Amino acid sequence: MKKARAIWLGAGLLAAAAAVLASTGASARVEADSDYSKAQTYNGALRYVRVDLGYEIVEKDPDVGYFLFRYEPPGRKNAPTSGSIEVIESKERVKVVVQLPQMPTYHETTLRDGLMKKLRTEYGEPVKKKKDRDKDKPPEADGGVEGGSSFTP
Repeated sequence: MKKARAIWLGAGLLAAAAAVLASTGASARVEADSDYSKAQTYNGALRYVRVDLGYEIVEKDPDVGYFLFRYEPPGRKNAPTSGSIEVIESKERVKVVVQLPQMPTYHETTLRDGLMKKLRTEYGEPVKKKKDRDKDKPPEADGGVEGGSSFTP
């Protein structure tokens, strides 16, 4: 009797652990930093999802910087799921967040990578920001030692 109970308990724990492990990848999201402006990134993402991939846009708000779409996984055209792309601007960067809550992370990664490639293709190499340009400049010569001249006879 105790042995049978231990087996059932072990089987139950194993099933619970398998359920937890199987569901961990489904609610993830992927992010990327965009070197383009918020407007360029948002418009490029919208065109990529709607025109290039042919997905239906369900809701969009360009001012806030997000849109929702119906994602049709490859090979499962009759089972679409919801997805979102959000473009967030801060002082120093533009961040892209791709979410497909019902799908494994590699679907989000594929969308993100395709979007970043589209931005480079459509807009070319990003213009370096002032901070980055200053970093690339060689330091200015100081003209000698502090408080003195660099000339020595």
